[in-house]
Amino acid sequence: METRSRPAARIVCLDAAQRVLLLHWRDPADGSWLWEPPGGGIDPGETPLDAARRELVEETGLDPAAILDGFVDVRRDQRWNGARWVGVEQFFLARFDVERPALVRTGLLPDEQQNLHDHAWVEQAALAALPDRLEPPQLAAVIAELVAPGR
Repeated sequence: METRSRPAARIVCLDAAQRVLLLHWRDPADGSWLWEPPGGGIDPGETPLDAARRELVEETGLDPAAILDGFVDVRRDQRWNGARWVGVEQFFLARFDVERPALVRTGLLPDEQQNLHDHAWVEQAALAALPDRLEPPQLAAVIAELVAPGR
């Protein structure tokens, strides 16, 4: 299996009830399912924050102004589309003052439209009980670090 790396940024979106937004993806290579926060690759010339804002709009239609400054570096090692992806990604926090903000999928790329099955606003206590793989597996610890007092 080929190992790849790319700079990427992700957004931990919390609604008014502190539920976290997860996107439910189907891997086109092996048909497996995974849950993951919105995000994606950083384009040349983009900062991680710029990429996070762009990706949030493309994948969810949510307001990019909700993304707060500051991030947590998260080491990633996952399999997707026949490759192993490794590297450090920046995870940002976005807060929304309503419960379960509605999403739109109009900014998705064609392959994303095929592979993004659904989304869910998930209680943080239920992350470990999701029926499919959670990426990153340590998401609860990432959330705790992002919301820690003094950040």
